[in-house]
Amino acid sequence: MYRPTIGLEIHAELKTRTKMFCDSANNSDETRPNVNVCPICMAHPGTLPVINREAMRHILCIGTAVDGKLADFSEFDRKSYFYPDIPKGYQISQYEHPLVSGGVLSGVAITRVHLEEDTARSVHVGGLPAMPAHAGQAGKSLVDFNRAGIPLMELVTEPVIRDAETAGRFARELQLLLRTLGASEANMEKGEMRIEANVSVAKHEALSTKSQTNLKMGTKVEVKNLNSFRSVERAITFEINRQIALIEGGGKVMQETRGWNDTKQETFHQRFKEGSADYRYFPEPDLPKLFLSEIPELSREAIRASLPELPWDKRNRLLKDYELKEEATELFLQDVELGKFFEKVVSGRTPDFARLAANYITTDLIALLSAGGGKVFSDADTFTRLMDMVVSNKISSRGAKDILAEMYRSGGGPETIAEEHGIIQMHDTEILRNAVKGVLEEETKAVEEYRAGKEAALQYLIGKSMKATKSSGNPAMLKNIIIEELKG
Repeated sequence: MYRPTIGLEIHAELKTRTKMFCDSANNSDETRPNVNVCPICMAHPGTLPVINREAMRHILCIGTAVDGKLADFSEFDRKSYFYPDIPKGYQISQYEHPLVSGGVLSGVAITRVHLEEDTARSVHVGGLPAMPAHAGQAGKSLVDFNRAGIPLMELVTEPVIRDAETAGRFARELQLLLRTLGASEANMEKGEMRIEANVSVAKHEALSTKSQTNLKMGTKVEVKNLNSFRSVERAITFEINRQIALIEGGGKVMQETRGWNDTKQETFHQRFKEGSADYRYFPEPDLPKLFLSEIPELSREAIRASLPELPWDKRNRLLKDYELKEEATELFLQDVELGKFFEKVVSGRTPDFARLAANYITTDLIALLSAGGGKVFSDADTFTRLMDMVVSNKISSRGAKDILAEMYRSGGGPETIAEEHGIIQMHDTEILRNAVKGVLEEETKAVEEYRAGKEAALQYLIGKSMKATKSSGNPAMLKNIIIEELKG
């Protein structure tokens, strides 16, 4: 039997006004190359870096949220390696004295969280026809230094993860935390959050007692190029199976860095892995040593007092107070604005009202937002009034959907729209009966199917009756009238 061991290294670009060590703009949406640059982030001789305090605060907030140990003493180090996207020939990072040590997130132990600067971005035009942005550059590799020097969080987990699903769950929860704290947008498709997985497998044999095993650590392989949570899970699963097959075939796993080919759904060799000695770490001489206890606003107490409600606390509260489905709860956690909107709508209301509102928000409202790309209301009061009309049976479910769509298109209150379009629910038995009779005369096939025992035909007839009353008929009354008419 083989036991996988997985550790994650996750980088996230932090949300600050300026870069890590200079005053150049930190703007991940900039499409023009090499405009957010200056002599410092371009490594001109004689320039000196200055530490971005807001970036440090973001790391300390993350550390406090995961209950890690915040450093009193910390410093930055030079990490030397030579690639075209490293203008200085080294990266300013942290090695022996990270800002955060330890902590737990989603049941996974964290080794450290530290702060460093991002690299530039290489653009490999290759042999493709030259694009307008790279006219005349086909077959070349270009470097965009806009990203060079952006504040970057690196979080390293302990090698305690045993399966791909746990790794994916941890990464998703970290993204949620970063967004909740306002530390990072953490969009993986934009490279704002990048995940690397260290994967190894080892055989283990049971000892005399069932609670003990004879474990040997396998050779670690680092997998890069993981740009989605699904890729993380698939790459880890593939790599586990690849290593097991290699060992079973008499081969040997090599310590290396591998990439993930999303098209082929497989990993591939990139280079043999460097060790820490290869980076020749030493303290950054151009930056001061940090004694955080001397900075009151960066104390653990000050950081903790500034934290918003954390995702896991909010998750438990929504599930407990409103008895929501897990899918709705996760949506309100992931979409912060939608979550705020929901809580305004249901403030002081019962769980039944909350579940009704959640259903309309996560289905009808989301569909309108997706189609139109905008917000429906400036405040939650109008939506709350719409839900009150549903609860009081003034409008039907179908009528509520129609009103909501009209509110999205034209604005206005639900009461006015309901009156103007004749959507107020009708309770006049005779009017409803006449509408039902008309439907039954037209829908003879559905009538026969219902009499033959097909219950779905009844729902079809109710729907047709609702349409005949322009969504103003009370569904329960229509159902009873249809049954009465068909029995007669």
